[in-house]
Amino acid sequence: MSDAAIHPAVLLAQDLIRCPSVTPAEGGALTLLASHLAAAGFSVERVAFSAPGTPDVDNLYARYGTGAPLLVFAGHTDVVPTGDIARWRHDPFAGEIVDGRLYGRGACDMKGGVAAMVTAATDFIAAHPSFGGSIAFLLTGDEEGPAVNGTVKLLEWAKARGEQFSHCILGEPTNPASLGDMIKIGRRGSLTGRLTVTGRQGHVGYPHLALNPLPTLLRALEALTGPALDDGTAHFDPSNLEVTTVDVGNPATNLIPGEAKAVFNVRFNDRWTLDSLKAEIEGRLARARREGDAEVSLTFDYSNAVAFLTNPGPFVDIVSAAVEAVTGRRPALSTTGGTSDARFIQACCPVVEFGPVGGTMHQVDEFVAVDDLASLTAIYRGALERYFGP
Repeated sequence: MSDAAIHPAVLLAQDLIRCPSVTPAEGGALTLLASHLAAAGFSVERVAFSAPGTPDVDNLYARYGTGAPLLVFAGHTDVVPTGDIARWRHDPFAGEIVDGRLYGRGACDMKGGVAAMVTAATDFIAAHPSFGGSIAFLLTGDEEGPAVNGTVKLLEWAKARGEQFSHCILGEPTNPASLGDMIKIGRRGSLTGRLTVTGRQGHVGYPHLALNPLPTLLRALEALTGPALDDGTAHFDPSNLEVTTVDVGNPATNLIPGEAKAVFNVRFNDRWTLDSLKAEIEGRLARARREGDAEVSLTFDYSNAVAFLTNPGPFVDIVSAAVEAVTGRRPALSTTGGTSDARFIQACCPVVEFGPVGGTMHQVDEFVAVDDLASLTAIYRGALERYFGP
């Protein structure tokens, strides 16, 4: 297949995959996009941020137009490591097309989505150079990393400049099986807690001289995983608390351990805030405590992942209609899955997520269907037409 026969979004995605932008390396990906956007008339700025204990990160902000409304396309160009390259059938940074699939690290998460967004926007501007409003790109190199020097700071930087976003489309892979399956209109929050139960080490033959922390830990975990946190809400599944590790570190069979630890994570819906959820967890532990129990210590990891929802309405309808027009399917409106940079963007404007099929993200031989990239470009172009149309 000649380059002339390949869709422009696929060609751009190939070039992006060939940029080894494993977090926090820029790898040439943002430089490539800056060139494409500048050629289409965007004002492009590269912004780097740093913080103690974290790597410096390059980011990109580009805008076409000066008027309102301002529709933002958001995404990231950084990718996770490849793992053992020997396990890949296709070079993870070659952008090979085989049997209708574009292979490479970031093909679906999310260089394919970024390529489709950029292609759709530049095509739209070429057809409507004087449309009423503005289009912007908010692109980070820190989504797969600590998420400290990326979208959060880029949003703060844009706000300080007076940028006022109207709506945002984030191109994360949202479709579970086929393009058109699902739009994400919200995300659950995430909170990690750590329990340390301190007893008194001793010989199992003399239990009165020791204090076993394990019975206390087991009762604490039973209290945390007992009654359901909630039954779900209108747009969210029930919140779930999962115990992810239990550690004692005791190799001996005749030794009562002096300490036991456990870690749990809660994915919570919009019934909870971080503060109210912490209070619920602390209350459950307090009610489970018995006289003579070992000492229980609870700490929470820092979290900036709160539950949020973009209510169905005109903006969601615009994106849904664009999806249906291309795929023939009305997408489900979902809040499932993990976290994304949408949790930061939602504080600035309503945001929805729609991108490629995500079945192979972070996997060996990650790929995206070539036809899907062409269709995804048409969907983004359709959303632009509807958003800025009469």
